[in-house]
Amino acid sequence: MAYFKEVYDTVPGWVQKMHDYSPESLECYTNLRGGIMSDSALTRKEKDILLVGMNAARLYERSMLYHTKGAIDAGATIPELVEYLMVPYLYNGAKALNTAMKSLEYALSLQGKRNSVSIKNAGTMEELLIQIIQLMDGEDTTFIEGALSLLRSERDDLLIEKIMDDAVVSRKMKQLLMVGIFITELKGQQAGKWMKTARENGASEEELADVGFICLLTAGIPAWFEASDSLAEK
Repeated sequence: MAYFKEVYDTVPGWVQKMHDYSPESLECYTNLRGGIMSDSALTRKEKDILLVGMNAARLYERSMLYHTKGAIDAGATIPELVEYLMVPYLYNGAKALNTAMKSLEYALSLQGKRNSVSIKNAGTMEELLIQIIQLMDGEDTTFIEGALSLLRSERDDLLIEKIMDDAVVSRKMKQLLMVGIFITELKGQQAGKWMKTARENGASEEELADVGFICLLTAGIPAWFEASDSLAEK
């Protein structure tokens, strides 16, 4: 229980109930989570922020916010978070970015930054990007302003390239996020294609395995089935 209080500042209700009904199961889960989320091929910060993006893509706000706190606590910056939050747009469109806005707003509040911008579900990508720029008042908005310019030019191909290109976040890490998105959605074939692309951009097999492990935490053992199919034999 102390582990979860340290992670979340309080013991979440779901942890308390797991303890009440089966303390043995909680102990097993705690050991598994602690091992997977520790620094390894990927750092704890990278694991948390990848999970933020994965859960934004699948519109799972609850887990997204838990891992937003983990990422910020581990040192993630707002411009870094925003780049990760843009990638899910390529998977689930404006719905994913509307969900992602809640991560950004929460991250800013964790850093003590209160913003007068009224957050609302936006109907268009342009409205969402404008809201993000407004929320990031005082932060480097170069990446988002570039994306907005490309969106207005109606060059979807260049916008996709912009979102996935090296900036504050490397191309490799964005590709690892795409790997994780498809794994959590149990789409192993597409995940395998992104694994290949990530390898071509420097991802190690250990980093790919780490993505599979964190997917297991958020989407269960079937996610590991999908990840393991495209991992190399050791």
